[in-house]
Amino acid sequence: MKLHLTASAAALALFAGSAAAQDLLFTPGEDDAFNWDSFEAFAEAHDFSGETLTITGPWTGLDAQMVNAVLAYFAEATGADVSYTGSDSFEQDIVIAAQAGSPPNIAVFPQPGLAADMAARGFLSALDPATADWVQENYSAGESWVDLGTYAGPDGEDALYGFFYKIDVKSLVWYSPEQFDEMGYDIPETMEELLALSEQIVEDGGTPWCIGLGSGEATGWPATDWVEDILLRTQEPEVYDGWVDNSVPFNDERIIEAIEIFGTFARNDDWVQGGAQAVATTDFRDSPAGLFSFPPGCYMHKQASFIPTFFPEGSEYGIDYEFFYFPAFEEQDLGSPVMGAGTLFAITADSPAARGVIEFLKTPIAHELWMAQSGFLTPYLEVNLDTFSSDSLRAMNQILLDATTFRFDGSDLMPGEIGAGAFWTGMVDFVTGADADDVAQMIQDRWDAMR
Repeated sequence: MKLHLTASAAALALFAGSAAAQDLLFTPGEDDAFNWDSFEAFAEAHDFSGETLTITGPWTGLDAQMVNAVLAYFAEATGADVSYTGSDSFEQDIVIAAQAGSPPNIAVFPQPGLAADMAARGFLSALDPATADWVQENYSAGESWVDLGTYAGPDGEDALYGFFYKIDVKSLVWYSPEQFDEMGYDIPETMEELLALSEQIVEDGGTPWCIGLGSGEATGWPATDWVEDILLRTQEPEVYDGWVDNSVPFNDERIIEAIEIFGTFARNDDWVQGGAQAVATTDFRDSPAGLFSFPPGCYMHKQASFIPTFFPEGSEYGIDYEFFYFPAFEEQDLGSPVMGAGTLFAITADSPAARGVIEFLKTPIAHELWMAQSGFLTPYLEVNLDTFSSDSLRAMNQILLDATTFRFDGSDLMPGEIGAGAFWTGMVDFVTGADADDVAQMIQDRWDAMR
């Protein structure tokens, strides 16, 4: 049977409950934008009739409805009875279930750290070695995704345990196209051009940046994204990896340099709305407001793909706002690194159907079904970008596909006391006047005290 799915995000969002219980959504005729051939080939090769497949992950609400919309097609293709359960306390729940000997077949991890810990404890099953080759060949910056999903098992041997699916991009700069056009500003393609543009905006009497680090008890985290992105643009990815696991200490001169480059943007009264002292106290949700004022309070705002949630109601992509890639230094010649986050599928209770889900995620249709909804990005090179529900997601995904290197948010991979503690507070200290060397030393001292 050839299936035809509507690209209506509103209609797809109606899916709820178990995937097996859902009715598939069809269009009246064919929609050739979707790769239905990959669905048919998968269905012909897999029959899991009578098998029950349980999946647990962090997606709740609308996200849970959308993943169920995708899993409904896995159930249709294979005959499996599929049940997805989302939880706001997933990280705690999955550990408890594994320790009790009653885990789901598949767990969807929002961070590699917990997956790596569970692999080391023998709670995950290694994926087929051929899957690593598949990711290498079919994902943009494939080696990065293999590395992010490869962990040491209980025997100390490395193996691929995680398959990444649904990615977020953080290496973005948001701006008002109307304001750029009025001033005659071009989109910078290198970091050198971005710095020059910032200087030009000041010369023209404007303020280039809006930056806010406020986030309640999590105040400081937006600065960590800046430092992580800058480090990927000044050093080889191996330095970033060493920094994350502290084999490259926090007080290394290369890390200090990245912090100081962030200071070029955030500690310059002329470059940031409200002056440098306002950076630490401005809530990150309020900080992009300057893009939409007249005259503009700022011309650029660096933040992840989720930030339009906090733009003024009714703001439209392509009219009120657009974004561009946070560029790399031309003189460093480090390609086009992208920093972000994402979720990975791992097998926690092995079964043929669980293995089948991993194979399903290798089909273009498994990605396109969520692309047609919302909030989904993929590094899969073979998907049809025309299936995206919006131009903004399509443009964002192109940045991901163009990446030569992808690295996961570094502070999320560090121990909580560092990544969600000393790093956050240290960046607040830095933007309010502390010396970068002193801040880096303080964070390293905290890391040393944990040993």
